[in-house]
Amino acid sequence: MSSTVGGGAAPATGAAERLGIVPGMVIQELGWDNDVDDELRVSIEDTIDADMVDGDYGNVVDTVILWWRRDDGDLVDGLVDALTDLVGGGAIWLLTPKVGRPQSVDAADIAEAAPIAGLSQTTTAAVSAEWQASRLVAPKTPA
Repeated sequence: MSSTVGGGAAPATGAAERLGIVPGMVIQELGWDNDVDDELRVSIEDTIDADMVDGDYGNVVDTVILWWRRDDGDLVDGLVDALTDLVGGGAIWLLTPKVGRPQSVDAADIAEAAPIAGLSQTTTAAVSAEWQASRLVAPKTPA
């Protein structure tokens, strides 16, 4: 599923809003490397009017941005680690290279890893020319 006609590039402007990111949120970024989309990162930081925090933050965060590539290791372990600081009801946006790009992650791998990590996949969106995002959340438990 793509948020753009024909699966083309989604403009970085407004990408943060499409990810449900609003001013004042604390966003943790994990898996950063030289290949990430800097325009998307700037869009997120402009929206929250702050820098994203890293894995050493040590406090709760509203959303986790997890950049993930096929060779990054075990996806279940990466997702479990991403849950460490996430506030209840928060989301993990798993950003992976689009299909056909180097290091792309098979959708079946995400669908398999998410429930093992205790997560459900709710949305997939194209967020830049090279990256797509999958929204993962912990299932709601009865009160």
